[in-house]
Amino acid sequence: MLGSLIPSSRFLVNRLLGQVDWSRAGVVVEYGPGVGTFTAEILRRLRPDATLVVIETNGDFVRHLRHTVRDDRLHVVHGSAAGTSEVLADKGLAHADYIISGIPFTTIPSPIREEILRATHAALHPTGAFLVYQFTRAVLPYLHQVFTLVHQEFEPRNIMPARLFYCRRHGDRRRVPRPRAPQNGHRARPKR
Repeated sequence: MLGSLIPSSRFLVNRLLGQVDWSRAGVVVEYGPGVGTFTAEILRRLRPDATLVVIETNGDFVRHLRHTVRDDRLHVVHGSAAGTSEVLADKGLAHADYIISGIPFTTIPSPIREEILRATHAALHPTGAFLVYQFTRAVLPYLHQVFTLVHQEFEPRNIMPARLFYCRRHGDRRRVPRPRAPQNGHRARPKR
């Protein structure tokens, strides 16, 4: 049920959450929050008007989070990540801007894993991102079955060293134009 018996390091937490544009993160979903290592950091960075929905299958962790984390932005749901769209709809939310997961995808039975990944894709805003941390690269082919845009990183300062995967919905990623080189020796002025 846990991806690791050792809590995630601050290096892993900071590196993964560094991918989030907190100014546009109105709805964040976390799969498998466990004891809340990422949950606490997400809430610390989350806008005052934003929402964090955490989905946890373990009833003990659900009770722990409900009793220890007091924040009106937090919604703790006892359920499966396969039902993400239904969970969001139940909360009156249309989509998630970011979905964060450390659940051990490679140990989940194949039909459930596929269902979770497809539910994740469906629940994301078109410009949203799915941020995954794992301890092997074994999840990569499963991510590519659903997300064609997958960027990988490695965080060696975690016990165990972690693999990070940043997934976006195929064809929906807005390209940020690169600034053009200055012409005629003048510096380019930033657009306002």
